[in-house]
Parts: sequence; structure tokens; C-alpha cells
Amino acid sequence: MIIKEMAELEKPRERLLNNGKENLSNEEIIAIVLRTGTKEISSKMLATKILSKFKNISELRNANISNLTTIKGMGKIKSIELIAAIELGKRVYETIPNIYKKYENVNKIYEGFKDLIKDEKQENFFALYFDTKQNLIDYKLLFKGTLNVTTVHPRDIFKEAFLLNAASFIIIHNHPSGDPLPSKPDVDLTNQINTISKIMGINFLDHIIIGQDKYFSFYEESRNK
Repeated sequence: MIIKEMAELEKPRERLLNNGKENLSNEEIIAIVLRTGTKEISSKMLATKILSKFKNISELRNANISNLTTIKGMGKIKSIELIAAIELGKRVYETIPNIYKKYENVNKIYEGFKDLIKDEKQENFFALYFDTKQNLIDYKLLFKGTLNVTTVHPRDIFKEAFLLNAASFIIIHNHPSGDPLPSKPDVDLTNQINTISKIMGINFLDHIIIGQDKYFSFYEESRNK
């Protein structure tokens, strides 16, 4: 049964208007993104086929052109539109919870960021900027690199610090391998930023590396020596 034959209130768009977005199923939300189905199946049935391709809804983050176009009814255009919608949703919710409005300890920073970047296939490099009372001013995703390769320029870290009039900052990135132990480039970068921060008069609080269910903190490591 194609979507035109469905009862008016059963159409995903109408259900969103009448019942609210929270009451839509995963299939219905995907159907809205797809907009139309094919001659053979409705957009909602196509959405069901897409979800059956993945273990659960969260696995859609790994959707790409190759695996979506293997689904009958999903051409390149529909695949691109769905991938773009997934990426947009990800960016909208890339935010730090209220718990991070003030820097208290490394573990709290880790707890907030682990779900944000632990499954990323690329390295994501963030800088968090604080005022004199260690209240969070803002945070920036400064770099996103290919697997295990991130080009980091300290000048960009400090440029944002000056623009925000920050008194201190933390840098944080993930290791897609899952092992949070720092590489030699990580150590070299940390030493370089530490030297520059002393010259610039901006306090460098920590460099945190997130792996799979664990982290490494240069600050904690230095205190344990």
C-alpha cells in the first residue's frame, strides 16, 4: 500500500503535526526525511527496510552511500539526503551538558565527551575555554582529521583563546583505536602548547585523550609522578 492510500492521520507528516515529533516512530521520522517511496513501496516501508539493515537506530551513524544504496529503493540522492539529515542531527546535539558550565575535575569532562566522540572514526580535537573562575565560556571543535591523523596548529587554539578573552583552557581529543595512551606527537603537542601558554599568560589546564571506555589525562599523570 503506497503512502497516498494511507488514512490522512496515518501519514508521518500529519502525525507529527497532530501528535508531536516525540510520538513518531523511527520509521516515521525516516519516512519524512525520505519524503517519497518508490512505485513499489511507500516511504514508510522503505524506512523499515533501512532500519532492518542496521542493528539499532544508533547504528545509523555509520550509514554511508555504499551500504544504503544496497537497499532496494535507495538511490544515491535519497542516500545523500538521509546521511545529511543524520549529520545535521549529530551537529545540533554536539553540546556540553550543564555539568560542564564550570570546570571541576577531569572525570566530569570525560563523562560528557565520551559519548560525543568515542565512536568517531576520525580524530576530533576540541578546546574548552574558561574565565578566571573556571566557568566555561565556550568550546570549539578545531580539527577533525582522517583516521589517526590530525593536523593541529597551536596558533588556532590560542587565537580562539584571545577572541574569547579566556584565562585558561583544556584540549581534548579521541583515539579511534580505542587506546587513550598518548602517542609521541600527542606528547610533543602537549609540551609545545604548555610552553606557548606560559609565554602567552593563558593557563593550560590539561590535555585529555579519550579511548574506548577510558581516558588519559596529562594533568593526572603529572600529579601521579
